[in-house]
Amino acid sequence: MVQFGPLAVNRVPFVSYYAKIRGWPYVIAWCHRIAGFFLIAYLWFHIYTLLSLSSPTFYNATMKIYQCSLFSILEWGLGFPVIFHALNGGRLILYESFESRNDESMIQWVSGLSFVYMLLLGLLMMLGNQSVSPVFYWLTMLVASLVLAYAVALKVWKIRHSMPWRAQRISGAFLLIMVPAHLLFMHLNPSVGKEANIVIMRMQHWFIKSVDLGLVVVALYHAGYGLISLLRDYVSFRILRKTLAALIVLVILIFAWAGIRLIFII
Repeated sequence: MVQFGPLAVNRVPFVSYYAKIRGWPYVIAWCHRIAGFFLIAYLWFHIYTLLSLSSPTFYNATMKIYQCSLFSILEWGLGFPVIFHALNGGRLILYESFESRNDESMIQWVSGLSFVYMLLLGLLMMLGNQSVSPVFYWLTMLVASLVLAYAVALKVWKIRHSMPWRAQRISGAFLLIMVPAHLLFMHLNPSVGKEANIVIMRMQHWFIKSVDLGLVVVALYHAGYGLISLLRDYVSFRILRKTLAALIVLVILIFAWAGIRLIFII
């Protein structure tokens, strides 16, 4: 029988050592942060790649390079930090706001659902012949995401904490569905992200523009707040912390401007 969560990796030397010394919540917290760094890098890289849509020929040539076996494996591998960060973020929200404190059970659920998601993503990538209506797909995902974000908002609004902290939790609930759904969508419609004319046609739809705008704004806010939170935890020198925080805000604003501008000019 396959076991997920801590029981499945208690023989991994590096992981099991810190699990015994600091506990599993410590290990999972660091895995969550590392996955977050991967996702921030991917988000910025994704926006940068889409900026080349201004030259469809160049975009198509770039996508051909990304279709080689190595990039396909890397793209599949990206699914793990995506789904792990999303589901573990959901676990943290349940822990903080809904008083679900059974860590071992929740970690096993995170591990198990991540495994299922990776299998599904790999299957879709190998088939490469699926098709779904972009408007119907994103309408379904958007409604589910908004309902989940609203449910979390009702809870965190009662907690005495700062507005940015509350917005971070609400944005996390929204992205919990939207980001893994985005990666799946790219392989439900294989040509949707690899042919410039199809990408442009999809992004010109007013509803898709709205969804893309929401994703860019919410994802960049979530990323920026997460990075600044790490500074508060690990940088004690006040001037350095404020300088780095200002730099993070500047970079986030630059990418937000680039992403929003791209959405409106397509």
